[in-house]
Amino acid sequence: MQILEIRLLTNSLKKQIEFYSNVLGLNTSYLNDGAGAIDIGSSKLIFDEVTSINNPYYHFAVNIPENQINEAIGWLKAKADLIEYENSPLVNFPNWNAHSVYFYDAGGNIVELIARHSLDNKTDSEFSSASFLNISEIGMPAENVKNFCGEINQKLNENLWWGNTETFAAVGDENGLFIVVSGQRNWFPTNKPSKIFPLAVTIENNSIKSLEYSPYKIATKSSELKI
Repeated sequence: MQILEIRLLTNSLKKQIEFYSNVLGLNTSYLNDGAGAIDIGSSKLIFDEVTSINNPYYHFAVNIPENQINEAIGWLKAKADLIEYENSPLVNFPNWNAHSVYFYDAGGNIVELIARHSLDNKTDSEFSSASFLNISEIGMPAENVKNFCGEINQKLNENLWWGNTETFAAVGDENGLFIVVSGQRNWFPTNKPSKIFPLAVTIENNSIKSLEYSPYKIATKSSELKI
């Protein structure tokens, strides 16, 4: 599964665009509807400004070359507020054969750069914003994890990749995962609870169906979604 686009809410659109453009060096633009768009490799991150919801925040992950996690940490240190786990910004996921680094963006979203060693994307190039390959995870808390995962399977033909269907489910594959968690969890590795906020996701897979599971919307590339 490929995540083509995620559309999130923010109370600080201008600050977000400035952060992703001026600090991280990613290409940004404003859409005709006023939303802000950021190019992240083959994916697009879109923010809609909202005042009716206070401080919405999300978790999403970005794939980077599998051999560049240490370079990514060095590159990020001067740019963002790194989130440490066990006194280190380097997080090891042996069950996933991956290493990650986490940081906050200007709106308080928990962003993860993940080097998945099972993927064939090694590079000799210097690490930069061009090393952001694609959005590979989007966090989607649910009151009923099992029910939501069942809907994803039925409508979108995506299966459980890792975890369980009770409290934590990674659904899809290493190119694109829905991280479905219960509301009793904090977003790792923070103390911020995994709250439910509206979002929209556009994917490319072998399905032509869409899924609305309030307050989430998921569609294939043939659809243009708004929150």
